[in-house]
Amino acid sequence: MKTSFRPLRQGLLLALALGFVAPVLAHARKVDQKDLYRYWILLNTKVQMDAPNSGLNLDKPGCAAVTYTIGSDGVPMDVKVVKVVPRSDLGPVARSAVSNFRYGPSLSNRIGEPVATSYIVPFNAPEDPAQRQKLMDACQLPGFAP
Repeated sequence: MKTSFRPLRQGLLLALALGFVAPVLAHARKVDQKDLYRYWILLNTKVQMDAPNSGLNLDKPGCAAVTYTIGSDGVPMDVKVVKVVPRSDLGPVARSAVSNFRYGPSLSNRIGEPVATSYIVPFNAPEDPAQRQKLMDACQLPGFAP
């Protein structure tokens, strides 16, 4: 009688162990944009995006911070606009642009490990590097290095 419960007990222990480990495995590694090349390489040279004809602050300098996960197929998923500075209707444009990024795995990521990252989309940015950097700094996200 003892031997018949052994497979059941082992199965139960395995299920419990997977239940605790699965959420940890489900979270992608968080990677700063400056280190992304170690995992994924952006393949696009141009990106299509949907832009509105009218809206709030469309012609003002600004930026949008977008977070996303690069899936094992190199396609962004879970794309979210986290911050738009100044307040404007350009968030959906930034989301559209990032959603159309396509990546190829780097040589050190041959298995195509998914990673979470962020991207700052500038709008109407000034040409002066110092002013442009000041604009981009306004969209930095905690946990992601500039």
